[in-house]
Amino acid sequence: MQRILQPGDIEALDRTSPTRVRLPQPASLFAERAARLAQKAEGNPIADYLRFLSHLARAQQHAAASVQTAAPDAELIARAQEHSMPLMPAASHVDPAWHGVLDQLVQACAGAPALPEALAPVLERLRTMAGEERDTLARRVLVGLLSESEDLAAAPLVMAALQVVFADRASRLREADIPYTEPATICPVCATAPVASVLRIGGQSAGLRYLHCGTCATEWHMVRIKCSHCESTQGIRYQGLEQLEPGAAQADQAVLAETCDACHTYRKLVNQEKDPLGEPLADDLATLMLDLLMGETDYARASMNPLLPLSDADPSADPLP
Repeated sequence: MQRILQPGDIEALDRTSPTRVRLPQPASLFAERAARLAQKAEGNPIADYLRFLSHLARAQQHAAASVQTAAPDAELIARAQEHSMPLMPAASHVDPAWHGVLDQLVQACAGAPALPEALAPVLERLRTMAGEERDTLARRVLVGLLSESEDLAAAPLVMAALQVVFADRASRLREADIPYTEPATICPVCATAPVASVLRIGGQSAGLRYLHCGTCATEWHMVRIKCSHCESTQGIRYQGLEQLEPGAAQADQAVLAETCDACHTYRKLVNQEKDPLGEPLADDLATLMLDLLMGETDYARASMNPLLPLSDADPSADPLP
């Protein structure tokens, strides 16, 4: 009887096949992000906010060293693979460990140098908030249903705590555990839309484009010149500061907006071939000027940065109220 090989079986037989999924490495993830945020803060219009996020990312790194989560069981993995759906949709799989992480981050931020004055009441609110209320806020943050200004102000801290536990849980998976999802434009682990895509360098990933999840930091391969929102391969273009504003000073050549004429959205592409230190989430935050210029075009941002929840509604708004 002839056996029909599935996509995962075919890749397993090919030792030269590219890495389909890049799982997060919490031991270094947040430290590298903190360093990149601090580097990109120099001369940046939102330098103070980037420096604060760098401090927050260092606190995430410290918390990641002690957090303990459990990987999904075999039954959950089998069901996700059978139905081509993400393993653990974020809003319905919030690990209780996130409360302890949030407490650590709130304490670390309270001692941050030059703490923004507007953030002090936010920290106090999160510190005293009941567990059930925290979980409700976490789910609202994960699905982007935020309207109250106080929730918007708290969202980056809540998301930072969630990132630690989701990255830890994703790191405990194997590539073989990850389903081929439909659509391929959401994270196969936690069902979050990608924050940006990254053109990687080094090893089997060299020259390949990966979509980067802003929640669990999983990356999954998607071919280049293909819309990461609607998967169209027609009308894909790349625009940077030099194209949108000729003569722009200090134009970042490593970050471009990938636009799609089919769905009229854009998502940034971070090219490590031009800057090996490029980090998708940090570089997306640091190129807010590109978002401002794209706001004058017919293209809408496909998904927001989880640490700057106002970016969809008004990229020019102050990150802190």
